[in-house]
Amino acid sequence: MISHTTTYSYDRPVDYALLQLRLSPRNGPGQTVISWQSMVSGATPQVAYQDHFRNAVELVQMDEGGQTVTITSQGEVETENLNGVVGMVSKVPLWIYRCTTPATTAGPAVRKIAGGAKEALAENTLGGIHQLSSLVGEAVRYEKGTTHAATTAEEAAQAGQGVCQDQAHVLIAAARHLGLPARYVSGYLLLEGQTQQEAAHGWAEVWIDGLGWVGFDVSNEICPDDRYVRVALGRDYSEAAPVRGLRQGDATEELCVSLQVQQ
Repeated sequence: MISHTTTYSYDRPVDYALLQLRLSPRNGPGQTVISWQSMVSGATPQVAYQDHFRNAVELVQMDEGGQTVTITSQGEVETENLNGVVGMVSKVPLWIYRCTTPATTAGPAVRKIAGGAKEALAENTLGGIHQLSSLVGEAVRYEKGTTHAATTAEEAAQAGQGVCQDQAHVLIAAARHLGLPARYVSGYLLLEGQTQQEAAHGWAEVWIDGLGWVGFDVSNEICPDDRYVRVALGRDYSEAAPVRGLRQGDATEELCVSLQVQQ
């Protein structure tokens, strides 16, 4: 059971705000959505569609003169352990996932990390990416509050610290530098002995010939198993973020997230 509530509050009425939501888990290898619903207060749904990565997207517009928007998504997803192997299904051309983005451009620090896995990669692609994931974890230690949503892979690699988003970006940037398609995954993770969480999770998937897409969670040093729920995909976090938006006016924004993931 997953319950995810996001609340945006403003100190004065907002002139205009449009939010883009990617909060609906997808049916696919290793997971089946049993039930899912999203509710919005303080905003009006405008349109729902699938983007070019086959993510379910909904646009909502903040009500005129409003100061608070609350988005609640909840439901049940049945999962099975595939040891991180999503498989050969890829309805988006692989070359798209070889393209760099501003967040995943490999600079000197990322290229240095990638270089440490070249020899292992030449012997065995899967083993090489496992080593690359370990190298990223060693080079970019998990540390909250040291980066922000717009931090790039190179900035995180140079700083040597970041959160799951940054570690995934560094792995993606390094994999692409080595010639492999890679993508960002946003979703949820069931933590042992902890129901309440501060935010959704993020990890990377790399395409390996013969296996297809394989997930790597640098933060937890594991390939995703049945504790993980995949929600959205993209070349980087910005294309798979649970909530993105734009607004007009000079109101000060405050964000509050409440997330419970339990079996």
